[in-house]
Amino acid sequence: MPRAMHDVPPRLGLPNLGLGVGLRPPHYADILRHGPQVDWFEIISENFIDNHGYARHVLEQVAAQVPIVMHGVSLSIGSSDPLNLAYLRQLRQLAGEIRPAWISDHLCWTGAASLNSHDLLPLPLDEASLRHVAGRVRQVQEFLGRPLVLENPSSYVEFAQSSMPEWEFLGRLAEDTGCGLLLDVNNVHVCAHNHGYDAAHYIRQLPHAHIVQIHLAGPTVCGAVLIDTHDAPVPAAVWRLYALAQQLTGGVSALLEWDADIPPYPQLLAELGKARAAERGEIADAASAMAGAAGAVSAPLGFHLEAAHAP
Repeated sequence: MPRAMHDVPPRLGLPNLGLGVGLRPPHYADILRHGPQVDWFEIISENFIDNHGYARHVLEQVAAQVPIVMHGVSLSIGSSDPLNLAYLRQLRQLAGEIRPAWISDHLCWTGAASLNSHDLLPLPLDEASLRHVAGRVRQVQEFLGRPLVLENPSSYVEFAQSSMPEWEFLGRLAEDTGCGLLLDVNNVHVCAHNHGYDAAHYIRQLPHAHIVQIHLAGPTVCGAVLIDTHDAPVPAAVWRLYALAQQLTGGVSALLEWDADIPPYPQLLAELGKARAAERGEIADAASAMAGAAGAVSAPLGFHLEAAHAP
């Protein structure tokens, strides 16, 4: 479902790719048979590191047709551990082979003492953390030879020692290091609900010239909190945030994430197609997408379910 690109200057030299989805195994056969039918795909980087099997064959086929973006979950940019140079070498090698439009990861830490929690854990948002993360971002960008794009994570607890809101932390980090931002509007919605702040204010306060990409997804209600599960249609509140972000940025690449209870490919494309209507302000009520589910866990579920080659 290609669409015309917005006529706006590229951010950090990076283009507006249009509308995309995650490349997931349940859809491989459909994509090979009928073609991508989207403007671009995002892959979980770890699922393709040292992977030269069928999934890599599919990736090479689609990369010959549409752009690819690498989205990682193991950089652990906020950890106190040294940067994992072996992982960075693998990331750089994969990028050299598939030539992604950009490489992204999350503002988080995933473990300490060389142990990986396989979750995206929040940081204390203070001056010391900002200096620490900024230094590591500069190192990663120099190593990869390209801007790093960082996503705002979902979170369910906050550090009492935090001295600034997340939007200020991200904005200062981007302006200090020149990194890009991946604005996950579902994560903003989840965190705003869980921590009691205004989601639209969050988006308005970011440096919009640094926003390279937007993520869309559907969360799950678990009692009094929202959990970022990527297993449901996008709710109306998230579509409204998406419309606001596209208005403020002038139009950037957008991607629908769906990593559990994955629907057939035509249904996924239909959900992605709602983005155009949302940009026009035509947002339907999607309250049914917020049905509760016991035992939900945080995304990215696709990594837990698919990855066999994580570092």
